[in-house]
Amino acid sequence: MLAGMHTNVILIRIVFTAILVGAGYVLHPIQGNRILSAVVGALVAAAIIFFELRIRRASLKTLIGAAVGSIMGIVGAYLIGSLISSQESQAVPSEMKTYLTLSLTFFMAYVGLMVGAAKGDYLDLSALGGIFSDKASRRDLKILDTSVIIDGRIADVAETGFLTGTLIIPQFILRELQQVADSPDSSKRQRGRRGLDMLNRLQNNNSLDIQIVETDFPAVREVDLKLIELGKQLDAVIVTNDFNLNKVAQLRGVNVLNINELANALKPVVLPGEAMRVFILKEGKEYNQGVAYLDDGTMVVVDNARRLIGKNADIAVTSVLQTTAGKMIFGKLWEESPEGGASIENSRAPNGGSRRQVRDVRGGAPARITDHSESAAD
Repeated sequence: MLAGMHTNVILIRIVFTAILVGAGYVLHPIQGNRILSAVVGALVAAAIIFFELRIRRASLKTLIGAAVGSIMGIVGAYLIGSLISSQESQAVPSEMKTYLTLSLTFFMAYVGLMVGAAKGDYLDLSALGGIFSDKASRRDLKILDTSVIIDGRIADVAETGFLTGTLIIPQFILRELQQVADSPDSSKRQRGRRGLDMLNRLQNNNSLDIQIVETDFPAVREVDLKLIELGKQLDAVIVTNDFNLNKVAQLRGVNVLNINELANALKPVVLPGEAMRVFILKEGKEYNQGVAYLDDGTMVVVDNARRLIGKNADIAVTSVLQTTAGKMIFGKLWEESPEGGASIENSRAPNGGSRRQVRDVRGGAPARITDHSESAAD
């Protein structure tokens, strides 16, 4: 999809250039030299394509302002030129009058174009109604950052159907991914190839609308700043998991969707006193501590669990700490907890209820919740 769209644009430009070159060769506006006429046609086509590349970067408000300003400038130049041409004075040669009229037309059109483009951002398109209203013209655009493409979780979110709108992949992001994939460093090369694989996975998802844009900002060197400028131009949301890009974009007034924040929001809620079954993986920093991890990467620190490294352990959650890096769970072995007098399966909930939830995350297996009821046992 991405490659096809880019190829179509290139083909259209090639055909357009070929038509102008052929017209210049056949019509030969420069008499007696068809080759030179064809070269002039190629130069005109190159100038038009360059203008098209520049105009695509402009917003709708800028285009409307530039069009209105240039039209007003041409009308003003025509009126003033009419006054100059109507003069019957023979002191001014007709060639000079023609030159003055032409120069005035170009001057007024240029000034109107530049002033209109500069003031176009002050237009209120919603007042015009119809297709120019904000509700009609606003699109749900999301720009993918390099970090979120390499991370790969964006593909999982897209496959669930929660990701809507159009996914924008800038050309400079593709170039950066290609550079990373071609890096001599093996780890960087692996990350770059993973990012390209994730793009192919997104492309093969028929439910997604993916577009590649060639908009670039040559005056801006850093890719993060290019993303912010593109987000402002397209009124789009940047999807990333880069903390620094997140903060800078928010300061620049660009909305950001952070995959890490989404992952933290979807982590299961764990309350003090809740029972869990975890796999003690390694020793903790403090004396006699053991450390386990949930499937989502949440660290679980268990007191007096050093002897159980490499084994499953039933624990009771004592506290939950929310940090900027994520969530940490602290607990103690179930037999050392106040509820430890009974087995974990038959124990009552801390609030005196008759049901007990036990989270099973042993050995990195998918977490599941098992309910045990005294009434069922009876």
